Amino acid sequence: MKTSSTDMIRIGSARVARLAGLTAAAVLVGAIALQFVGRASAEDARVIPPPGMDEKAGSSGTETAVLAGGCFWGVQGVFQHVNGVISATSGYTGGSKDAAHYEVVSTGDTGHAESVRIVFDPHKISYGHLLQIYFAVAHDPTELNYQGPDTGTQYRSAIFPTSQSQADIAKAYIEQLNHAKVFDAAVVTKIEPARQFYAAEAYHQDFLTTHPDYPYIVINDLPKIKNLQHLFPGDYRADPILVTASASVK
Repeated sequence: MKTSSTDMIRIGSARVARLAGLTAAAVLVGAIALQFVGRASAEDARVIPPPGMDEKAGSSGTETAVLAGGCFWGVQGVFQHVNGVISATSGYTGGSKDAAHYEVVSTGDTGHAESVRIVFDPHKISYGHLLQIYFAVAHDPTELNYQGPDTGTQYRSAIFPTSQSQADIAKAYIEQLNHAKVFDAAVVTKIEPARQFYAAEAYHQDFLTTHPDYPYIVINDLPKIKNLQHLFPGDYRADPILVTASASVK
């Protein structure tokens, strides 16, 4: 999917505005630096234990998880590279349908979180293991209402369970991680009531894959893919599952 110049202007969030003035040379420098940053982050990536509570393998045909952890570009990109994931769609959860538009959500006043809807095959990967990747690789669960350079409740760390089983597993896992003091600070991820997921605009889908040289992606998100490959080599797939131009995103 190619992003038009009009769509790029519409993106216009604080994360893009901060990087808009970077020159092509700066992008090149960032790409070169990534070789070293990515290598270091992979070596220093957080190793966390698997959840003590999980669903039984292959308990259903397909299952859906909805996770929020900062900018959805990186979270979507990570799960698109995970074996067993059937689709990963960027969107908004936690607010109304009328306000589920990027420019409005970016004000931080709508109640939405930038989130990713993950449809997966529980015969190949469990919900608990998805959460392990989410906490270890996709974002920093100790950052309250921000992730890296992005601030606001729309960037909060949140889990939107689609079943009581998912809610129980998520709650137990957060307690497990906090009790073990796996992170340097407490996990602040909130388990929020199930809410309607609204797919984001087409120009946001597959952004990590289609814009690998974009400064924000180079600095903040490509290291996550390296960490996934390093920490979870058995789960990593080189070719991502993309939201294709012909697919219906609802």
